[in-house]
Amino acid sequence: MIGFLKTGVNGLPPVRVDATRVYLRPPKSRDWQAWARLREQSREFLTPWEPSWPADALSRAAFVRRLRRHIAEWRGDEGYNFMIVDKADEAVLGGIGISNVRRGVAQTGSLGYWIGRLHANRGYMTEAAHAAVTFGFSQLGLHRIEAACIPANVASVKLLERVGFVQEGHAREFLRIDGRWQDHLLYAILREDVDA
Repeated sequence: MIGFLKTGVNGLPPVRVDATRVYLRPPKSRDWQAWARLREQSREFLTPWEPSWPADALSRAAFVRRLRRHIAEWRGDEGYNFMIVDKADEAVLGGIGISNVRRGVAQTGSLGYWIGRLHANRGYMTEAAHAAVTFGFSQLGLHRIEAACIPANVASVKLLERVGFVQEGHAREFLRIDGRWQDHLLYAILREDVDA
């Protein structure tokens, strides 16, 4: 199922997952400036929903470390991270990925995502999430994809429900976000949900 997804000697494979207006592709070293610029422009928009940013969060060195981690995760069948790219002008709009892939009896992964402030509420993330879920089920052979979001993140709640995720629970102090442990709503979607 995932044989074609193996990385080459120099990094991530040339995979492209198409949606209507956007496509997903693995990050490349040349993405650093566009990625850093978008993250900086969106800092206030993103930080309430993300782990605290280190001082060098947007540096080239930090991006290279992130890219190396993505390569290692891809090679180990542990995670698959993508840039969200606008088909019209090739601009990077955000990122999405399936991480914490568990095989064996689980066949599960966790969906994570972010989008630049200027691109929010335009339907791009809905397209990207649908594409990532399809990739997870059809190419990775997963049975279940999970996601978690802070209850106050109404946009994320609506996104997950629009894509077909079902709320399954509430986890107390689940993740350390924006410098403090925060409760999260737990969501999941099954392959059967999409097939239906």
